Amino acid sequence: MKLSDEELDRYARHIVLREVGGVGQARLRAGRVLVVGAGGLGSPVLLYLAAAGMGTIGIVDDDRVSLSNLQRQIAHATSDVGRLKTDSAADRIRAINPNVAVRLHPERLTAANAIEIVSGYDVIADGSDNFATRFLVNDACFLSQRTLVSAAVSEFDGQLATFKAHDKSHPYPCYRCFVPEPPPPGTAPSCSETGVLGAAAGVMGTLQALEVIKEIAQVGESLAGHLLIYDALTTDFRKIRLSPDPACALCGDDPKVTSLTAA
Repeated sequence: MKLSDEELDRYARHIVLREVGGVGQARLRAGRVLVVGAGGLGSPVLLYLAAAGMGTIGIVDDDRVSLSNLQRQIAHATSDVGRLKTDSAADRIRAINPNVAVRLHPERLTAANAIEIVSGYDVIADGSDNFATRFLVNDACFLSQRTLVSAAVSEFDGQLATFKAHDKSHPYPCYRCFVPEPPPPGTAPSCSETGVLGAAAGVMGTLQALEVIKEIAQVGESLAGHLLIYDALTTDFRKIRLSPDPACALCGDDPKVTSLTAA
């Protein structure tokens, strides 16, 4: 896939990187990424994927922009308050890079639509803020054989992992191997209750975008099989190994979850 003169100029700083080059940039242009949630994590993911020249970016979010979002959700402006986040984020993407194809899914992911939506993309970036969606996205990715790059942030802490348990050439875990079951309802407070440092969400979202780019461009070492933990107050990063769980309900030896309706 030959790059145009405009693309050669726009992505020149990528192309001169030996590990990326024209081949890697062409892979990005052909890449299809779905971003779940256009919030504190999804915003930097969307902006950096657009700037990097990702060919197709899908956005799933049924929420509207509120004033309290703007402290961390940098894909939206004050003038966007009240608009659908998908529409606001799409405008920002197009302003950064008109070459990107944007697909909007202004709806909530459910067991009824997740497989259909997820299967239209190569890599899924999950920036959702609740366990129900995280489990749904994980299960849909595994059943659709799609790579999942998942991030989470709370107060001053962040986590990042890449899951591709569908790739049987490696003993990779899925999200359920890491968190077997969602916590009981009402036991996991939301960021509206605990707060979140906006720039900490920016750090994790930027790292999430980087891992997506690595997966699509096929450069560097995948984060799969590891969990990255970030503490903004101490500026500490820890990387720990995650192992597959043979008893995992999704990807284990005797799976109990074989469809999204069962999830």
